Amino acid sequence: MKLNLVETKVKSDIQIIIVQKDKILDDKKILEKVKFDGADESCVLLLEQQKIYVGYDGTNDGLRVASAIAIRKLNETTFKTASIVANENLREIVEGLELGNYTFDKYKSTTKKQKEKTINIVVENISQKEINIFQDAVNISNSVNMTRDFVNTAPEDFYPKVMAKEARKIAKENNLTCKVLDDKYFEENGMGAISAVGRASRHKSKLIHLTYKPSGEIKKKIVLVGKGLTYDSGGLSLKPADYMVTMKSDKSGGSAVLGMMNTIAKLNLPFEVHGIIGAVENMIGGDAYKPDDVLKAKNGKTIEIRNTDAEGRLVLADCLCYAQDEIEDIDYIMDFATLTGASVVGVGHYTTSIMGNNTDLNWKVCQSALDSGELATSLPFNKYLRKTIKSKVADICNISSTRYGGAITAGMFLDEFIKDENKDKWVHCDIAGPAYVEEQWGYNPYGASGVGVRFAIEFIRSL
Repeated sequence: MKLNLVETKVKSDIQIIIVQKDKILDDKKILEKVKFDGADESCVLLLEQQKIYVGYDGTNDGLRVASAIAIRKLNETTFKTASIVANENLREIVEGLELGNYTFDKYKSTTKKQKEKTINIVVENISQKEINIFQDAVNISNSVNMTRDFVNTAPEDFYPKVMAKEARKIAKENNLTCKVLDDKYFEENGMGAISAVGRASRHKSKLIHLTYKPSGEIKKKIVLVGKGLTYDSGGLSLKPADYMVTMKSDKSGGSAVLGMMNTIAKLNLPFEVHGIIGAVENMIGGDAYKPDDVLKAKNGKTIEIRNTDAEGRLVLADCLCYAQDEIEDIDYIMDFATLTGASVVGVGHYTTSIMGNNTDLNWKVCQSALDSGELATSLPFNKYLRKTIKSKVADICNISSTRYGGAITAGMFLDEFIKDENKDKWVHCDIAGPAYVEEQWGYNPYGASGVGVRFAIEFIRSL
Protein backbone atom coordinates (compact mmCIF):
# COMPACT_ATOMS: atom_id res chain seq x y z
CA MET A 1 0.00 0.00 0.00
CA LYS A 2 1.23 3.46 -0.87
CA LEU A 3 0.01 6.53 1.03
CA ASN A 4 0.05 9.98 -0.59
CA LEU A 5 -0.58 13.21 1.32
CA VAL A 6 -2.42 15.63 -0.98
CA GLU A 7 -4.01 19.07 -0.55
CA THR A 8 -6.85 18.71 -3.03
CA LYS A 9 -8.90 15.77 -4.18
CA VAL A 10 -7.18 13.90 -6.97
CA LYS A 11 -8.80 11.43 -9.32
CA SER A 12 -9.25 8.11 -7.53
CA ASP A 13 -11.13 4.94 -8.38
CA ILE A 14 -13.15 5.08 -5.17
CA GLN A 15 -13.83 7.29 -2.13
CA ILE A 16 -13.62 6.18 1.49
CA ILE A 17 -16.15 7.99 3.66
CA ILE A 18 -16.23 7.57 7.45
CA VAL A 19 -19.47 8.59 9.16
CA GLN A 20 -21.07 8.47 12.58
CA LYS A 21 -24.41 6.82 13.21
CA ASP A 22 -27.37 8.88 11.97
CA LYS A 23 -25.06 11.65 10.68
CA ILE A 24 -25.03 10.64 7.03
CA LEU A 25 -25.21 13.60 4.64
CA ASP A 26 -24.99 12.02 1.17
CA ASP A 27 -26.44 8.91 -0.50
CA LYS A 28 -29.04 8.61 2.26
CA LYS A 29 -31.70 6.78 0.27
CA ILE A 30 -29.29 4.24 -1.19
CA LEU A 31 -27.71 3.61 2.21
CA GLU A 32 -31.14 3.12 3.78
CA LYS A 33 -31.89 0.44 1.21
CA VAL A 34 -28.79 -1.54 2.23
CA LYS A 35 -29.57 -0.89 5.93
CA PHE A 36 -26.44 1.16 6.58
CA ASP A 37 -26.88 3.79 9.29
CA GLY A 38 -23.26 4.43 10.27
CA ALA A 39 -23.21 2.08 13.26
CA ASP A 40 -19.77 1.42 14.70
CA GLU A 41 -17.67 -0.96 12.56
CA SER A 42 -20.38 -1.29 9.89
CA CYS A 43 -19.22 -1.08 6.28
CA VAL A 44 -20.81 -1.04 2.85
CA LEU A 45 -19.46 -0.79 -0.69
CA LEU A 46 -21.59 1.21 -3.14
CA LEU A 47 -20.26 0.07 -6.49
CA GLU A 48 -22.16 2.43 -8.76
CA GLN A 49 -21.31 5.44 -6.62
CA GLN A 50 -17.73 4.18 -6.23
CA LYS A 51 -17.75 4.78 -2.49
CA ILE A 52 -16.92 2.78 0.63
CA TYR A 53 -18.89 3.90 3.67
CA VAL A 54 -17.69 2.94 7.15
CA GLY A 55 -19.43 3.70 10.44
CA TYR A 56 -17.58 4.65 13.62
CA ASP A 57 -18.30 5.55 17.23
CA GLY A 58 -17.05 9.15 17.20
CA THR A 59 -13.79 8.45 19.07
CA ASN A 60 -10.24 8.90 17.82
CA ASP A 61 -9.56 5.19 18.10
CA GLY A 62 -12.84 4.51 16.33
CA LEU A 63 -11.35 6.36 13.35
CA ARG A 64 -8.40 3.95 13.35
CA VAL A 65 -10.76 0.99 13.39
CA ALA A 66 -12.91 2.48 10.61
CA SER A 67 -9.86 3.17 8.45
CA ALA A 68 -8.68 -0.41 8.97
CA ILE A 69 -12.08 -1.77 7.97
CA ALA A 70 -12.04 0.45 4.89
CA ILE A 71 -8.64 -0.77 3.66
CA ARG A 72 -9.69 -4.39 4.19
CA LYS A 73 -12.83 -3.77 2.14
CA LEU A 74 -10.77 -2.03 -0.56
CA ASN A 75 -8.44 -5.03 -0.70
CA GLU A 76 -11.44 -7.20 -1.60
CA THR A 77 -11.88 -5.18 -4.81
CA THR A 78 -9.82 -4.56 -7.93
CA PHE A 79 -9.83 -0.78 -7.43
CA LYS A 80 -6.27 0.51 -7.45
CA THR A 81 -6.68 3.97 -5.93
CA ALA A 82 -8.82 5.46 -3.19
CA SER A 83 -9.16 8.86 -1.53
CA ILE A 84 -10.03 9.75 2.06
CA VAL A 85 -10.36 13.17 3.73
CA ALA A 86 -8.33 13.53 6.95
CA ASN A 87 -8.31 17.20 7.86
CA GLU A 88 -8.44 16.88 11.66
CA ASN A 89 -7.53 13.25 12.34
CA LEU A 90 -4.56 12.58 10.09
CA ARG A 91 -2.63 10.51 12.64
CA GLU A 92 -5.53 8.18 13.44
CA ILE A 93 -6.43 7.59 9.80
CA VAL A 94 -2.83 6.88 8.73
CA GLU A 95 -2.34 4.46 11.65
CA GLY A 96 -5.65 2.74 10.93
CA LEU A 97 -4.78 2.26 7.26
CA GLU A 98 -1.25 0.98 7.98
CA LEU A 99 -2.20 -1.30 10.86
CA GLY A 100 -5.36 -2.58 9.16
CA ASN A 101 -3.49 -3.42 5.96
CA TYR A 102 -1.14 -5.82 7.76
CA THR A 103 -1.05 -9.47 6.73
CA PHE A 104 1.26 -12.32 7.72
CA ASP A 105 1.53 -14.98 5.01
CA LYS A 106 5.16 -16.01 5.42
CA TYR A 107 4.25 -19.68 5.76
CA LYS A 108 1.58 -19.88 3.04
CA SER A 109 2.73 -21.97 0.06
CA THR A 110 0.33 -20.10 -2.20
CA THR A 111 -0.73 -16.51 -1.69
CA LYS A 112 -2.92 -14.20 -3.69
CA LYS A 113 -0.74 -11.48 -5.12
CA GLN A 114 -2.41 -8.24 -4.14
CA LYS A 115 -1.77 -5.33 -6.49
CA GLU A 116 -0.51 -2.35 -4.53
CA LYS A 117 -3.22 0.10 -3.58
CA THR A 118 -2.62 3.84 -3.55
CA ILE A 119 -4.48 5.88 -0.94
CA ASN A 120 -4.67 9.63 -1.45
CA ILE A 121 -5.11 11.25 1.97
CA VAL A 122 -6.62 14.70 1.48
CA VAL A 123 -5.61 17.44 3.95
CA GLU A 124 -6.32 21.11 3.27
CA ASN A 125 -3.33 23.45 3.56
CA ILE A 126 -0.55 20.97 4.22
CA SER A 127 2.12 22.48 6.47
CA GLN A 128 5.28 21.01 7.97
CA LYS A 129 3.20 20.03 11.00
CA GLU A 130 0.97 17.78 8.90
CA ILE A 131 3.98 16.31 7.11
CA ASN A 132 5.56 15.48 10.49
CA ILE A 133 2.34 13.92 11.82
CA PHE A 134 2.03 11.84 8.65
CA GLN A 135 5.64 10.61 8.74
CA ASP A 136 5.58 9.87 12.47
CA ALA A 137 2.36 7.86 12.08
CA VAL A 138 3.89 5.86 9.22
CA ASN A 139 7.11 5.22 11.18
CA ILE A 140 5.30 4.12 14.33
CA SER A 141 2.90 1.90 12.38
CA ASN A 142 5.78 0.30 10.48
CA SER A 143 7.45 -0.50 13.81
CA VAL A 144 4.23 -2.04 15.14
CA ASN A 145 3.97 -4.18 12.01
CA MET A 146 7.62 -5.20 12.32
CA THR A 147 6.91 -6.24 15.92
CA ARG A 148 3.94 -8.27 14.71
CA ASP A 149 6.18 -10.04 12.20
CA PHE A 150 8.68 -10.96 14.91
CA VAL A 151 6.00 -12.34 17.23
CA ASN A 152 4.18 -14.25 14.49
CA THR A 153 7.35 -15.96 13.26
CA ALA A 154 7.61 -19.63 14.26
CA PRO A 155 10.02 -20.48 17.11
CA GLU A 156 12.13 -22.67 14.83
CA ASP A 157 12.87 -19.55 12.78
CA PHE A 158 13.08 -16.98 15.59
CA TYR A 159 15.30 -17.94 18.54
CA PRO A 160 17.66 -15.86 20.71
CA LYS A 161 20.43 -15.66 18.10
CA VAL A 162 17.92 -14.46 15.48
CA MET A 163 16.51 -11.89 17.89
CA ALA A 164 20.03 -10.57 18.43
CA LYS A 165 20.57 -10.45 14.66
CA GLU A 166 17.39 -8.39 14.23
CA ALA A 167 18.53 -6.05 17.00
CA ARG A 168 21.86 -5.48 15.26
CA LYS A 169 20.01 -4.75 12.02
CA ILE A 170 17.79 -2.18 13.77
CA ALA A 171 20.88 -0.63 15.37
CA LYS A 172 22.65 -0.30 12.03
CA GLU A 173 19.63 1.26 10.31
CA ASN A 174 18.99 3.76 13.13
CA ASN A 175 22.54 4.60 14.24
CA LEU A 176 22.08 2.92 17.64
CA THR A 177 24.71 1.05 19.60
CA CYS A 178 24.07 -2.66 20.17
CA LYS A 179 25.66 -4.97 22.72
CA VAL A 180 24.84 -8.70 22.90
CA LEU A 181 25.83 -10.66 26.01
CA ASP A 182 25.74 -14.41 26.53
CA ASP A 183 26.19 -17.21 29.09
CA LYS A 184 29.82 -16.34 29.77
CA TYR A 185 28.79 -12.83 30.86
CA PHE A 186 25.90 -14.23 32.93
CA GLU A 187 28.26 -16.58 34.77
CA GLU A 188 30.88 -13.92 35.39
CA ASN A 189 28.31 -11.42 36.68
CA GLY A 190 26.17 -13.64 38.90
CA MET A 191 23.10 -13.68 36.65
CA GLY A 192 21.89 -17.08 37.74
CA ALA A 193 18.22 -16.51 36.99
CA ILE A 194 18.37 -15.79 33.24
CA SER A 195 21.14 -18.37 32.90
CA ALA A 196 19.05 -21.17 34.44
CA VAL A 197 15.93 -20.58 32.35
CA GLY A 198 17.65 -21.07 29.00
CA ARG A 199 20.04 -23.80 30.11
CA ALA A 200 18.21 -26.77 28.56
CA SER A 201 17.74 -25.18 25.13
CA ARG A 202 20.06 -25.80 22.19
CA HIS A 203 19.62 -22.08 21.45
CA LYS A 204 21.81 -20.17 23.87
CA SER A 205 20.38 -17.21 25.74
CA LYS A 206 21.24 -13.62 24.88
CA LEU A 207 20.89 -10.31 26.65
CA ILE A 208 20.49 -7.56 24.05
CA HIS A 209 21.25 -3.93 24.92
CA LEU A 210 20.37 -1.21 22.39
CA THR A 211 21.17 2.44 23.11
CA TYR A 212 19.92 5.64 21.50
CA LYS A 213 21.60 8.94 22.37
CA PRO A 214 20.41 12.22 20.83
CA SER A 215 22.90 14.57 19.26
CA GLY A 216 21.89 17.48 21.48
CA GLU A 217 21.09 17.94 25.15
CA ILE A 218 19.82 14.82 26.97
CA LYS A 219 16.69 15.76 28.94
CA LYS A 220 15.71 12.33 30.31
CA LYS A 221 17.16 8.84 30.57
CA ILE A 222 14.67 6.04 29.92
CA VAL A 223 15.12 2.27 30.12
CA LEU A 224 12.80 -0.15 28.29
CA VAL A 225 13.09 -3.83 29.29
CA GLY A 226 11.43 -6.65 27.35
CA LYS A 227 10.75 -10.31 28.03
CA GLY A 228 11.95 -12.17 24.94
CA LEU A 229 10.99 -15.79 25.54
CA THR A 230 11.28 -16.95 21.95
CA TYR A 231 9.45 -20.09 23.03
CA ASP A 232 8.08 -21.26 26.37
CA SER A 233 7.34 -24.96 26.85
CA GLY A 234 6.92 -24.39 30.57
CA GLY A 235 10.15 -26.25 31.27
CA LEU A 236 9.90 -29.27 33.56
CA SER A 237 6.60 -27.83 34.87
CA LEU A 238 5.43 -28.62 31.36
CA LYS A 239 2.44 -26.76 29.95
CA PRO A 240 -0.58 -28.80 28.80
CA ALA A 241 -0.46 -29.35 25.02
CA ASP A 242 -3.24 -26.83 24.29
CA TYR A 243 -1.51 -24.13 26.33
CA MET A 244 1.78 -24.64 24.50
CA VAL A 245 0.23 -23.53 21.20
CA THR A 246 0.77 -19.77 20.64
CA MET A 247 3.77 -19.71 23.00
CA LYS A 248 5.81 -18.18 20.18
CA SER A 249 4.03 -15.06 21.47
CA ASP A 250 6.04 -15.11 24.70
CA LYS A 251 8.61 -12.93 22.95
CA SER A 252 6.06 -10.11 22.54
CA GLY A 253 7.61 -7.86 25.20
CA GLY A 254 11.12 -8.14 23.78
CA SER A 255 9.80 -7.74 20.23
CA ALA A 256 7.91 -4.61 21.29
CA VAL A 257 11.11 -3.12 22.72
CA LEU A 258 12.79 -3.75 19.36
CA GLY A 259 9.88 -1.93 17.71
CA MET A 260 10.18 0.98 20.14
CA MET A 261 13.92 1.34 19.52
CA ASN A 262 13.29 1.20 15.76
CA THR A 263 11.03 4.26 16.14
CA ILE A 264 12.75 6.41 18.74
CA ALA A 265 15.73 7.48 16.62
CA LYS A 266 13.41 8.40 13.73
CA LEU A 267 11.42 10.71 16.03
CA ASN A 268 14.59 12.60 17.01
CA LEU A 269 13.59 12.75 20.68
CA PRO A 270 15.86 14.57 23.20
CA PHE A 271 16.07 11.53 25.49
CA GLU A 272 18.66 8.84 26.01
CA VAL A 273 16.82 5.54 25.62
CA HIS A 274 18.07 2.04 26.41
CA GLY A 275 16.31 -1.08 25.15
CA ILE A 276 17.20 -4.26 27.05
CA ILE A 277 15.85 -7.66 26.04
CA GLY A 278 16.27 -11.05 27.64
CA ALA A 279 16.15 -13.44 24.67
CA VAL A 280 15.74 -16.97 26.03
CA GLU A 281 14.08 -20.29 25.13
CA ASN A 282 12.55 -22.29 28.02
CA MET A 283 12.82 -25.99 27.16
CA ILE A 284 13.11 -29.39 28.83
CA GLY A 285 16.10 -31.72 28.98
CA GLY A 286 18.69 -33.25 31.25
CA ASP A 287 20.16 -29.82 31.97
CA ALA A 288 16.85 -28.08 32.68
CA TYR A 289 16.41 -26.09 35.87
CA LYS A 290 14.02 -27.74 38.32
CA PRO A 291 11.33 -27.07 40.88
CA ASP A 292 13.14 -26.96 44.28
CA ASP A 293 16.23 -25.32 42.75
CA VAL A 294 17.40 -22.11 44.40
CA LEU A 295 18.78 -19.52 41.98
CA LYS A 296 20.74 -16.37 42.73
CA ALA A 297 19.97 -13.22 40.70
CA LYS A 298 22.45 -10.49 39.82
CA ASN A 299 21.54 -8.40 42.88
CA GLY A 300 22.35 -11.33 45.18
CA LYS A 301 18.77 -12.27 46.04
CA THR A 302 17.99 -15.98 46.15
CA ILE A 303 14.89 -17.39 44.44
CA GLU A 304 13.15 -20.66 45.32
CA ILE A 305 11.79 -22.31 42.18
CA ARG A 306 8.42 -23.94 42.68
CA ASN A 307 7.28 -23.76 39.06
CA THR A 308 9.58 -23.56 36.02
CA ASP A 309 6.73 -22.08 33.96
CA ALA A 310 7.04 -18.87 35.97
CA GLU A 311 10.23 -18.20 34.02
CA GLY A 312 9.63 -14.78 32.48
CA ARG A 313 9.96 -13.04 35.83
CA LEU A 314 13.33 -14.76 36.35
CA VAL A 315 14.63 -13.46 33.02
CA LEU A 316 13.31 -9.97 33.74
CA ALA A 317 14.79 -10.01 37.26
CA ASP A 318 18.34 -10.27 35.92
CA CYS A 319 17.62 -7.87 33.03
CA LEU A 320 16.30 -5.25 35.48
CA CYS A 321 19.33 -5.72 37.73
CA TYR A 322 21.65 -5.40 34.74
CA ALA A 323 19.93 -2.20 33.59
CA GLN A 324 20.24 -0.51 36.98
CA ASP A 325 23.88 -1.56 37.42
CA GLU A 326 24.96 -0.45 33.94
CA ILE A 327 22.96 2.77 33.53
CA GLU A 328 23.28 5.67 35.96
CA ASP A 329 20.72 8.33 36.87
CA ILE A 330 17.69 6.63 35.29
CA ASP A 331 14.52 8.73 35.09
CA TYR A 332 12.09 5.98 34.09
CA ILE A 333 12.18 2.18 33.80
CA MET A 334 9.40 0.37 31.93
CA ASP A 335 9.24 -3.38 31.43
CA PHE A 336 7.00 -5.19 28.97
CA ALA A 337 6.11 -8.85 29.27
CA THR A 338 3.51 -11.46 28.47
CA LEU A 339 3.95 -12.38 32.10
CA THR A 340 0.78 -13.96 33.45
CA GLY A 341 -2.40 -15.70 32.38
CA ALA A 342 -3.86 -14.07 35.49
CA SER A 343 -3.71 -10.70 33.73
CA VAL A 344 -5.84 -12.09 30.90
CA VAL A 345 -8.32 -13.55 33.39
CA GLY A 346 -8.46 -10.28 35.29
CA VAL A 347 -8.77 -7.66 32.55
CA GLY A 348 -9.45 -9.61 29.36
CA HIS A 349 -7.74 -10.26 26.08
CA TYR A 350 -7.47 -6.66 24.93
CA THR A 351 -6.12 -4.78 27.95
CA THR A 352 -2.62 -4.31 29.41
CA SER A 353 -2.20 -4.44 33.20
CA ILE A 354 -0.02 -1.61 34.53
CA MET A 355 1.68 -1.98 37.93
CA GLY A 356 4.29 -0.29 40.10
CA ASN A 357 4.87 1.60 43.33
CA ASN A 358 4.05 5.06 41.97
CA THR A 359 0.29 5.37 41.52
CA ASP A 360 0.53 8.67 39.64
CA LEU A 361 3.08 7.21 37.22
CA ASN A 362 0.96 4.09 36.71
CA TRP A 363 -2.03 6.17 35.70
CA LYS A 364 0.09 8.43 33.50
CA VAL A 365 1.19 5.33 31.56
CA CYS A 366 -2.43 4.16 31.39
CA GLN A 367 -3.44 7.53 29.97
CA SER A 368 -0.65 7.34 27.39
CA ALA A 369 -1.95 3.93 26.36
CA LEU A 370 -5.49 5.26 25.94
CA ASP A 371 -4.23 8.32 24.04
CA SER A 372 -2.34 6.03 21.65
CA GLY A 373 -5.37 3.80 21.06
CA GLU A 374 -4.34 0.91 23.32
CA LEU A 375 -6.32 -0.30 26.33
CA ALA A 376 -4.71 -0.38 29.77
CA THR A 377 -5.64 -0.29 33.43
CA SER A 378 -3.75 -0.12 36.71
CA LEU A 379 -3.59 -3.00 39.22
CA PRO A 380 -2.56 -1.87 42.72
CA PHE A 381 0.14 -3.54 44.81
CA ASN A 382 -0.74 -4.35 48.42
CA LYS A 383 1.17 -5.61 51.44
CA TYR A 384 -1.04 -8.67 51.94
CA LEU A 385 -0.27 -10.15 48.54
CA ARG A 386 3.42 -9.40 48.99
CA LYS A 387 3.50 -11.91 51.85
CA THR A 388 2.44 -14.70 49.48
CA ILE A 389 5.74 -14.68 47.54
CA LYS A 390 7.93 -15.11 50.62
CA SER A 391 9.96 -18.32 50.72
CA LYS A 392 10.86 -20.47 53.70
CA VAL A 393 14.12 -21.62 52.08
CA ALA A 394 15.24 -18.58 50.06
CA ASP A 395 14.70 -14.82 49.92
CA ILE A 396 11.72 -15.08 47.61
CA CYS A 397 9.64 -17.66 45.75
CA ASN A 398 9.00 -17.49 42.01
CA ILE A 399 5.28 -18.20 42.44
CA SER A 400 2.72 -17.12 44.99
CA SER A 401 1.28 -19.35 47.69
CA THR A 402 -2.20 -18.39 46.49
CA ARG A 403 -3.79 -18.84 43.07
CA TYR A 404 -5.45 -15.44 43.28
CA GLY A 405 -3.99 -12.09 42.23
CA GLY A 406 -1.34 -13.75 40.09
CA ALA A 407 -0.70 -10.74 37.86
CA ILE A 408 -0.05 -8.55 40.91
CA THR A 409 2.16 -11.06 42.72
CA ALA A 410 4.25 -11.45 39.55
CA GLY A 411 4.66 -7.67 39.43
CA MET A 412 5.60 -7.62 43.12
CA PHE A 413 8.20 -10.32 42.45
CA LEU A 414 9.83 -7.99 39.90
CA ASP A 415 9.71 -5.16 42.44
CA GLU A 416 12.18 -7.18 44.55
CA PHE A 417 14.78 -6.47 41.86
CA ILE A 418 14.23 -2.71 41.66
CA LYS A 419 16.68 -0.61 43.66
CA ASP A 420 15.23 1.66 46.35
CA GLU A 421 16.17 4.82 44.45
CA ASN A 422 14.27 3.57 41.39
CA LYS A 423 11.11 2.25 43.09
CA ASP A 424 8.98 5.24 42.06
CA LYS A 425 10.51 5.40 38.56
CA TRP A 426 9.54 1.88 37.51
CA VAL A 427 6.41 0.63 35.73
CA HIS A 428 5.61 -2.99 34.91
CA CYS A 429 3.37 -3.62 31.87
CA ASP A 430 1.82 -7.09 31.64
CA ILE A 431 0.78 -7.36 27.98
CA ALA A 432 -0.30 -11.03 28.13
CA GLY A 433 -3.86 -10.22 27.08
CA PRO A 434 -3.54 -8.09 23.94
CA ALA A 435 -0.17 -9.33 22.66
CA TYR A 436 -1.56 -12.31 20.76
CA VAL A 437 -5.25 -12.97 20.14
CA GLU A 438 -6.56 -15.73 17.88
CA GLU A 439 -9.18 -13.53 16.23
CA GLN A 440 -9.25 -10.23 14.36
CA TRP A 441 -10.17 -7.25 16.53
CA GLY A 442 -10.38 -3.60 15.52
CA TYR A 443 -7.32 -2.82 13.41
CA ASN A 444 -5.48 -5.81 14.85
CA PRO A 445 -5.18 -9.03 12.84
CA TYR A 446 -5.38 -12.62 13.97
CA GLY A 447 -2.23 -13.25 16.00
CA ALA A 448 0.24 -10.62 17.12
CA SER A 449 -0.94 -7.05 17.73
CA GLY A 450 2.39 -5.30 18.36
CA VAL A 451 1.00 -3.99 21.64
CA GLY A 452 3.22 -1.69 23.69
CA VAL A 453 5.02 0.09 20.89
CA ARG A 454 2.51 2.89 20.47
CA PHE A 455 1.79 3.52 24.13
CA ALA A 456 5.47 3.50 25.14
CA ILE A 457 6.24 6.04 22.40
CA GLU A 458 3.22 8.12 23.49
CA PHE A 459 4.44 8.08 27.09
CA ILE A 460 8.00 9.04 26.16
CA ARG A 461 6.82 11.86 23.91
CA SER A 462 4.57 13.17 26.70
CA LEU A 463 7.65 13.78 28.85
